[in-house]
Amino acid sequence: MGRTLLTFCILASASIRLAAQPAQADVLPLADIKAGQRGEVWTVFQGTKPEPFAVEVTGIIQNALGPGKSIILCKLTDPRVQNMGAVAGMSGSPLYIDGRFAGAMSYQIQRFETVRFAGFTPAADMAEVADRVGSQASDADQEPAPADAAPSPDSARDTDSTFRAMNPVFAIGGVSPRTAAIMAPQFAALGIGVVALGGSSQGQQETGAPARPAGGTASLRPGDAVSVALSTGDISLAGTGTVSRVDGNRIVAFGHPMLGLGDVQMPMCSAEVVAILPSTLESIKVANVGPVIGCISEDRLSAVSGLLGAGPEMTDVEVVSGRGAAARTIRFQVVRDKRIAPMIMLTGIVEAVFGSNDSEPGEGFRISSTVTFSPTQQLSRESVYAGQQGFSAGMFEFLMGLSVELQNPFEKALPRKVEFRVERLQANPMVTVDQFQVSRTVVRAGETLQATLGWRDYQGAEESSTVDIPVDPSWNGRTLEVIVAPGRVMDELTGHGHMFRPGQLRSFGAYLDAMRDTRPEDGLCIAVVEKSALFFDQAVATPDAPASIERIAAAADSARYQKREALVPLWETHVLSGKVSFTSFHRTVRVVE
Repeated sequence: MGRTLLTFCILASASIRLAAQPAQADVLPLADIKAGQRGEVWTVFQGTKPEPFAVEVTGIIQNALGPGKSIILCKLTDPRVQNMGAVAGMSGSPLYIDGRFAGAMSYQIQRFETVRFAGFTPAADMAEVADRVGSQASDADQEPAPADAAPSPDSARDTDSTFRAMNPVFAIGGVSPRTAAIMAPQFAALGIGVVALGGSSQGQQETGAPARPAGGTASLRPGDAVSVALSTGDISLAGTGTVSRVDGNRIVAFGHPMLGLGDVQMPMCSAEVVAILPSTLESIKVANVGPVIGCISEDRLSAVSGLLGAGPEMTDVEVVSGRGAAARTIRFQVVRDKRIAPMIMLTGIVEAVFGSNDSEPGEGFRISSTVTFSPTQQLSRESVYAGQQGFSAGMFEFLMGLSVELQNPFEKALPRKVEFRVERLQANPMVTVDQFQVSRTVVRAGETLQATLGWRDYQGAEESSTVDIPVDPSWNGRTLEVIVAPGRVMDELTGHGHMFRPGQLRSFGAYLDAMRDTRPEDGLCIAVVEKSALFFDQAVATPDAPASIERIAAAADSARYQKREALVPLWETHVLSGKVSFTSFHRTVRVVE
């Protein structure tokens, strides 16, 4: 009996076994953490109930992540965890030593190790992030940080770096495996490692319905699984990790950055762990993402943090594929991030094309889009693509255009809703233009010049059309060019590209006008042009402005007023509507009396 009692006392002094993880445990300072101390880490292995596993402190790696940012190194002594190691999804699992909160599991030390270790972010570093919540401007005055404000923590995943953040697995739900495979490399380029091993219980959302609760009815405990979403609704994309600390309705989690964006506005969602998939390379938690229960507002080096309650404002997205009774509608919401949002929107379009039994692109398709900033401020455009190859090449061209529309220079003007309609075409719209001829190279003012366009459709059938060009008397004595080119190419040649320098545009109205002043993306444009020096006031071009005006304007505001060499259209028309061609031809014409 005495020997049994002595053994019990020795074990009790070595590690205090917690009956439950405390929400408000005292903090154990980093200076009080010593090698050989035993602790418990709480995390969800399956379902929603956290369980503890044992670790032993090996020591402190001083300044491991930068000046004053150390890592607590622990050996994972629990047999269950030795089998799987540091699991992606355990990020943020709280570490308790002697009943006090010491830090959160956050870093994988190495791969293929024979004895499993993990790095833990100290409690004090995480408190720095938690204290930022609510200390900035009000939510109404906050805008998401630019997506490139900080490098993604994933940037070091495939290098020989010793420390790898146990980044949450970004599980994409609501899409077919084919869609996930198409989009995964594109998300990887943004530092977002996407897997299709995940689900969502959010389901269909009504148009305009909020993807968030009205108030803070949910509660979280340290050790609970939690997801931070980039999109919610029919298509969900969320990274799942673990809650580290709870202080009222303030939550701190992960123990490392999610994407390193700084000030953010992202939905905080409940989560259910389906299983842990062990791997010698990197074990992961497979989870279902639940309803929105709050808002993450900080994404920093040492943690993510936010408040339980209402979720953030997001952009509603609706993708309609087909027409009539067979139409399929996908509704979801995306974070208002100008780099991430377009990629998730593209995912919805890819799913509309590939995500059902009858959704092959076939001969081609047409995509119409409407970006709504307010009831009176919208941008609309239409694109046509040909076949499978047109889909692969055209979708990312479409993404570039959509990104430009969302990356406006006025941060407050974020879109409320983006609508897409995907319509499959019965015939391939691709045409090959074989010839472009003008009736004369020397023409008299006041006469009519004829331009003939010859082309073959996708089956090789030959067609042609002739366009009459009235020669304006004011062109007398000039040498001009007659150009046929796609609308996007003609925009670039005439100085009306989508890209604007900082400070060039001075109002959101001017931005919308500039974006609308673009040519159709289908068919071809035929134009009579003359090379000239264009003087730009914001995005409005004036040819051959007086030199005195240019000097005065440039001295007053060189960003707003600019001068560029470009082609000025004197006459223009649009042909081959609904067709796809990448042809460009130039012909020179001299106008005489």
